[in-house]
Amino acid sequence: MAASGNAIPIIGGTGALGYGLALRWAKAGRAVVIGSRSEERAAEAARKIAELVPDAEVEGLPNEAAAAQGPVVFLTVPFRAQSENLNNLREALEPGQLLVDCTVPLAAAISGKATRTLGVWQGSAAQQAQEMAPEGVTVVAALHTVSAPILADPAAELAEDVLLCGDRKGDKTKVAELVEAIDGLRAVNAGALEMARIVEQLTAMMISINARYKTHAGIRITALPDSDHWE
Repeated sequence: MAASGNAIPIIGGTGALGYGLALRWAKAGRAVVIGSRSEERAAEAARKIAELVPDAEVEGLPNEAAAAQGPVVFLTVPFRAQSENLNNLREALEPGQLLVDCTVPLAAAISGKATRTLGVWQGSAAQQAQEMAPEGVTVVAALHTVSAPILADPAAELAEDVLLCGDRKGDKTKVAELVEAIDGLRAVNAGALEMARIVEQLTAMMISINARYKTHAGIRITALPDSDHWE
């Protein structure tokens, strides 16, 4: 493992989802590295979080440098920027790292409606990420239905599930531990990585529901047992 620390690197961490995740993990006492194409913007986001969470361990770095700071890297960029970021990270990501892809192929990427999705040749944005990731880097799909505004509101309470898709139990278990470090989130095993093609579609549905009800609703899966179901 070439990652130089145990922080949580967030590529695109100055965006709405990435910033909200950084804030929540900082509140949970986790070390966070915010990545951005602009080091200045990354540093500014880190300063903002440090003001909200005085004891936060948070740093802002360029994306490539941020990616080396922890074993589990989160990619939180819009779909239109996914390929560019993955190309730029080819030399930064190392074998053994996990890449958590939060990308959703919304039609808004091509000036379409946010309540529609685009077809992806590989089947899903997550599968495209796996195809583009360096050899030895494994992709897990997650965090498609959590509201970025709610994450970024320190006073807002969360009570919802995060659907994880990945091909190996151990990988999903590691991501689940980070997800559940955020108070109010529960990780749910949604199956193999190919299931991301279904989970990603839920984002467009949630956008439609939230627009109709003028809220920031999440998803909750009922009747799940407490036992480990990561197979």
